[in-house]
Amino acid sequence: MYLIVGLGNPGSAYKSTRHNTGFQVIDFWSRNLGVRLTSRRFQSRNIRTKFRGREIVLLKPVTFMNQSGRAVRACADFFHLPTNRILVVHDDLDLPVGRIKVVRNGGPGGHKGVSSIIEHLGSTEFPRIKIGIGRPRHGESPEDYVLAPFYGDESEIMLRVFKVAVRACRLFIFEGVESAMNKINHQNFTNEEEKN
Repeated sequence: MYLIVGLGNPGSAYKSTRHNTGFQVIDFWSRNLGVRLTSRRFQSRNIRTKFRGREIVLLKPVTFMNQSGRAVRACADFFHLPTNRILVVHDDLDLPVGRIKVVRNGGPGGHKGVSSIIEHLGSTEFPRIKIGIGRPRHGESPEDYVLAPFYGDESEIMLRVFKVAVRACRLFIFEGVESAMNKINHQNFTNEEEKN
């Protein structure tokens, strides 16, 4: 079994914000699978389902970002999942919009949701998919920027990013994190690349 966690904040006010990119990837994949996250266990919205014969749990914590680790730990404990079977999808300010980076492990990089998961699992050894959200263009504070929607010209890029993020999840499940890194990390969906 694999646990795929998307990070975000619950509630309609946060639905389309940059900080909810992890939620948006889980929503995108669950729609493609034709499933809904109907279970409320583990302080989350989740669904246990099968994808091409592999058991997966898609999970969105409802604890708010800085307590995400509670939901992840509760689910991991219930299903006796080792950390290398847990994949966390989250936004990253240090990557430009249009970039996705799959990593094996590492520190939180200032992300409070990842910090909480590290704290509750007692480990940094879990794979992640980092979704680039870039930096503010108009002088917004980082706090306001992450809690705002993407700029209008970024919508199409993000749609492609979500598709590739789901592909990265599938690669992780079937081929492992190394394969996902090799096949995903070089891709870039920015408008600049298209112009070249």
